[in-house]
Amino acid sequence: MRIAILEDDPDQLALLKRWLVEDGHDVHGYLAGREALKHAGRESFDLFVLDWQVPDVSGADVLMWLRTNVSKSVPVLFVTVRDSEQDIVFALENGADDYMVKPARRQELLARVHALLRRAYPREEEKQLSFPLFEIDVARDEVRRSGEKIELTPTEFELTVVLFRNLGRLLSRSHLQEAVWGRSGDLVTRTVDTHVSQVRKKLDLRVETGFRVVPIYNYGYRLEQIGESASSAA
Repeated sequence: MRIAILEDDPDQLALLKRWLVEDGHDVHGYLAGREALKHAGRESFDLFVLDWQVPDVSGADVLMWLRTNVSKSVPVLFVTVRDSEQDIVFALENGADDYMVKPARRQELLARVHALLRRAYPREEEKQLSFPLFEIDVARDEVRRSGEKIELTPTEFELTVVLFRNLGRLLSRSHLQEAVWGRSGDLVTRTVDTHVSQVRKKLDLRVETGFRVVPIYNYGYRLEQIGESASSAA
């Protein structure tokens, strides 16, 4: 999963990043609030880990900005030295999902992260994904539409899984790049666009078939379920 960390202590940031990278996540660290806000406005993340006392914009202000401008559902975990009941209540009532008091302990941090991700993205655990017309077998790397297998390259299959697991969610190009290709900094943005186009074509994702891929200029893509099938699934 793609995780953003706001932490102004370089050593603490490095430690948290190492724990989460070793746990299999793509992690982006920011030392200042404005830096975190800038990237949160341009990129999509699966989880935010916030310190409270950071330069220029506090973690609490970042939290409220995220809830107003980015998402009301993306998980937010505070990891901070502030331990008063008032602070904890303020964070939770303003949209934080969990709260840890430093010093953070590795196993507890990972357990809390796992719990937040399970609740927010339950499809990540599923090996069989079922949608109107489409059946996706993650274990066998197969996609079937109305019972017929669709021939996809391994990369196209991975992209399909990411899009359907995040149905209705806007994903940045960098997010897709890391989820499908790994953290390959030399990947040309056009490569993401080309593969999305191929998946759209091979799966016949369009209004008439109940799903469409919506491009967001200078940002990324969102797979949407539309029409009667969307209403029945809601």
